[in-house]
Amino acid sequence: MPDSPAPASTKTSRESESYHAYPWWSPRFWHGMPLGVWLKLLSEHGCRVSPSRLGLLGTITAATAFDTVAGGIANAVFAKQLRTVEVRNDPVFIIGHWRSGTTLLHELMMLDKRFFCPSTYQCFAPGHFLLTESVLPPMLAWMMPAKRPMDNVAMGWDRPQEDEFALMNLGAASPYRRMAFPATSSNEATALDVTTLDPPTLAHWQATLKRFLRMLAIRDPRRTVLKSPPHTARMGVLKEMFPGARFLHIVRDPLVVFPSTMRLWRSLDFVQGMQVDRGERLESYVLDTFDVMYNAFERDRATLPEGSLYELTYEDLVTDPVAELAKAYEALDLGGFESVRPALETQAEAMQRYRRNRYEVDERTRSLVVKRWQPFFDRYGYLPEATEESTPG
Repeated sequence: MPDSPAPASTKTSRESESYHAYPWWSPRFWHGMPLGVWLKLLSEHGCRVSPSRLGLLGTITAATAFDTVAGGIANAVFAKQLRTVEVRNDPVFIIGHWRSGTTLLHELMMLDKRFFCPSTYQCFAPGHFLLTESVLPPMLAWMMPAKRPMDNVAMGWDRPQEDEFALMNLGAASPYRRMAFPATSSNEATALDVTTLDPPTLAHWQATLKRFLRMLAIRDPRRTVLKSPPHTARMGVLKEMFPGARFLHIVRDPLVVFPSTMRLWRSLDFVQGMQVDRGERLESYVLDTFDVMYNAFERDRATLPEGSLYELTYEDLVTDPVAELAKAYEALDLGGFESVRPALETQAEAMQRYRRNRYEVDERTRSLVVKRWQPFFDRYGYLPEATEESTPG
């Protein structure tokens, strides 16, 4: 049984709850769902929406009606291409726990012009981006905040994004659905480890991911790099689906990851939620989800063929990103590293200007995290001491 949850001390030297000022007109994930998916999510929680979120309920419902119509037209227009398009190469998956540096690693990989990744708009509106991508993002640019609500990372419709949002908006099972109704959702990480899904639900999840990749291939034929923390718990299933897949796994000091993840979910629950939640179950959720993720990861690691998985630490990546990616390219047989080296060297210089946080973790929290996540500390050689955190995560 997990230890009893209690509020964790997760203050930083420059932390502010800036996400409370997230503009009311800015898009939420749910604005990109088709109406049927949205109504099902509402129904699962008995339409229990906090009074302060009723306006948001209205805008989301109206947007999902548009998504349904636009998605139907897109399906008709691109039906033949979706049947015949060839996904030339299996994806490269960037994996790791939230706040471990997956975003930074994703953006570094995108300096290699041989690769392609889904954008925020493509993941936000996966049902109709093929039809609307050239029109709506410029029109809606004013709605997108300049920075993410939980940190200083830039936002924009054209920025790299997690494919998990696309899968969720297309109706596949996802742990991210919890954010819509944080007060009434299960405190389990549903659909994080997809092997726990019943066969029809798993088959639908697999079909949805393959369909999204075909949509992306219509837009761009280059090899896709997908970044999604939930995929850390899915390597076995993903390798069966994509035998040529490669996995790039990044890890980070757990005593930075824990408080940063607490802040992440607090901010997203506040900004994205249809309910105002006090977060009393959040600590146990973060602790348990980490266990689920890395139990599945260790299970699947043993099944992967040599050359499929490469691991690096966030601390090494920010110290020398060029050297770390050179080793990753070689280990995963990605080739072409010299062509991207100049861009990486330029970016490495810019990274020296990142502002850094220091999380102050109280003794109770430190002891709890070390106790619960001891195997991770041991495997990756981390000590029970907090370290600095650069902004991208």
